[in-house]
Parts: sequence; C-alpha cells; structure tokens
Amino acid sequence: MDIDVRHAPSFAVARIGLAPGESVRAESGAMMAASGGIDVEAKAEGGLLKGLRRSVLGGESLFVTRFTAGGAGGWVDVAAQLPGDVTALEVGGGVNLARGAWLCSSDGVALDTKWGGFKNLAGGEGGFLVRAEGSGQVVAACYGALDEVALREGETLVLDSGHLVAFEDGLSFTTRKVTRGLMQSLTSGEGLVFDFTGPGRLWTQSRNPGALVTWLTAKLPFSRG
Repeated sequence: MDIDVRHAPSFAVARIGLAPGESVRAESGAMMAASGGIDVEAKAEGGLLKGLRRSVLGGESLFVTRFTAGGAGGWVDVAAQLPGDVTALEVGGGVNLARGAWLCSSDGVALDTKWGGFKNLAGGEGGFLVRAEGSGQVVAACYGALDEVALREGETLVLDSGHLVAFEDGLSFTTRKVTRGLMQSLTSGEGLVFDFTGPGRLWTQSRNPGALVTWLTAKLPFSRG
C-alpha cells in the first residue's frame, strides 16, 4: 500500500495506491474517488458484535468499507469529514487512536477498542480508543493542524483529551480532571486531560471536534414542540 497525501494541511486527501489484488479498509463514507476496476465491499469487520463495539465505544462506523484493486492495480482517495490534516502511521507493536481519528488501514492491521479514561462517560471526546495492532499502516485524520510530539524517557505532557489524535504503545498515561469543582470547570471551559509520560510519540490536533459540536449546538436553531 502506497500513501500519497495532498492538499495538506488544511483539506488533506490521502491517495492509497494498491497493487493488483491488494486491499485497504476505510471508514464508511471516507472514499472521495477511486480508479476504475476497484471492487467495493462494506461489512461489519470481525462480526456484528465487534463492529458494534468499535462503533458505539470507539466512535467509528459500524460498517467498514474494503477496497480491492483488480489485475491492473489502482488507487482510492480518502478524506475526513472535518477540515484538517492526515498522516500515515506505522503500526509496529500497536497504535492507539482517538475517537473518529481512524480513516483507513492496510489489510495486516486489526482494529479493536481500548479503554482510555472516564471522559466518554461524561459525554466527551475520550473514553474508548481505537486500538490498531498487527503489521502495516494506519491513516489517521485530525481536525485542524497536526503536530507530532516525541517524549523522552520520563518526560511528561498534559494534553486536553479533545486534542488527541493518536499515541504509541511506549507511552504511559493517566486521565484526570484539570480543574477542581463544577464551577471551575464551567468558568474555565476545561474538562479532563491526559497525563502522558515518555518515551514515545503522540499526535495532536490544533482544533477540538467536541468544542465545535458544542458551539454549533448553541448557535443552531432548534425546533419547538
């Protein structure tokens, strides 16, 4: 699988080049365009229960779309719903992605869900993460600009959960409330954060999708019964 990213960093599109017979799995609705001869199949990967767990807990679609190239090979263009950048990550031992960050991955990568903290129970962005294991690449999408942060052994970073995109297995982390008490949370606008400790890499996004939803909810008119 060959990945070529264009229109970055604001409106990135990843072109996935496929050899004859090669496949890529993508988030439902992520395809923008494809070359002729690409076979398209949508199904709940790993069975219905595993697909439901990934959908409800991990923030991804119930159905995953598989694109398979014919005898001449081909390509598929994938893009995220929100404006921002995308990046290709080597899975290696394992990569953990925030809700909604997974865009597509190669055939050797298995996806599941992993508990990432209590933010999800409060209706926020964190909670369950999408866990990628195996051999191959994952394309992760972000809202806004993308930053890669490398932490040395023992180095720490405090990150608002809404700005997380992905992190490697080498990092350890805990989650906590950044402020004390309800009034402090309401006045500061802060919620829960990740405390990461190196060594390892993580990827962050400059905008918070949850904050966008909150802002739109406050601005958009609502129907009265």
